[in-house]
Amino acid sequence: MPTMADVARSAGVSVATVSHVLNDTRPVLPHTRQAVLDAIDELGYTPNTLARSLVTSRTRSIGLAVSAISNPFFTDILQGVEAGALEHGYSLLIADPHDDPEHELKVVQLLHERRVDGMIVAPSADPRGLLAYLGRHAVPTVLLDRVVDSPAAGVPGFDQVCADGAEPTALLVTHLAGLGHRRIALVAGLPGLSTTSERITGYRHGLAAAGFPYDERLVVHGASDSAGAERATAALLSLAVPPTALVTANNAMTIGALRALRDRGLSVPDDIALCCFDDFAWADLFSPRLTAISQPSREIGARAVDLLLERLAAPDRPARTVRLGCAFVHRTSCGCPDRPEHSGQPAQSLRSVQSVRPVKGSIS
Repeated sequence: MPTMADVARSAGVSVATVSHVLNDTRPVLPHTRQAVLDAIDELGYTPNTLARSLVTSRTRSIGLAVSAISNPFFTDILQGVEAGALEHGYSLLIADPHDDPEHELKVVQLLHERRVDGMIVAPSADPRGLLAYLGRHAVPTVLLDRVVDSPAAGVPGFDQVCADGAEPTALLVTHLAGLGHRRIALVAGLPGLSTTSERITGYRHGLAAAGFPYDERLVVHGASDSAGAERATAALLSLAVPPTALVTANNAMTIGALRALRDRGLSVPDDIALCCFDDFAWADLFSPRLTAISQPSREIGARAVDLLLERLAAPDRPARTVRLGCAFVHRTSCGCPDRPEHSGQPAQSLRSVQSVRPVKGSIS
């Protein structure tokens, strides 16, 4: 197996120069750096990661703590994080906090003990212990998907990246109102999550824009999972005057809501219209096809890596919150028909008829 000394001899430089090229510990002239890289490639030299970490005090690793990794939304985020990390030469250590504050703190402590250079975390509904630990130990961290008002929690601000939640939800409500619906219900997520509160805010804004009053009986919490949404939807359907349209606040809850509607023998959209937050791979395969808000999940993951690397390079810069825009994917579960010119075509060609309307994001 070739050694660093072999690389140095082949490139005609010192071992120290090879070390500086590998570890970025000192500027090296471009032609010298290229000679070292060519020698590494020619010899098939593999750097000793452990030795490199001792020199640089960096492990070239990132800790990722995200609940419900099996959820397609978070799976796509994971792919974005992994691609961004790999592009910059970082490996990932992944843990699932299970949306439990105590378990969340434990897994973050374990990642920290593994000496990761920084962390990307989707915080739970009660992240006070998490934020206090990260702040106390000055762990470079990016909060993902779920944002927090960290200064109010008594800790320094954190970099954050997420999609906008309020305006897209309002768009779903106003779309359903425009189709003639007056009793539009929301299956919201786990209380305490910023994504839940933002989508409830958007729901209320959508009602106000349509000139409808807010009725708290039409907002139920589905615990952000399928089983909880199934129970919550059943409760909505048991109201004396049930809703005629439904907005579900994430993809897992959409599945639960559909189960509840099936159990009642209700047809979408003939008996009840449905729009959902989160597009996913099967949304276009349901009958009817699901009208949805599509989040830029892979971009969220990639931007989280960018923010973390920027934080590692400049630890004292002000914290930033990046909000990315979503897209309104218009299909048929809302009650809108397919375009006539596409009727009778095979299912795989029907994606061409969906309209995708961007919903803006922002950076602060």
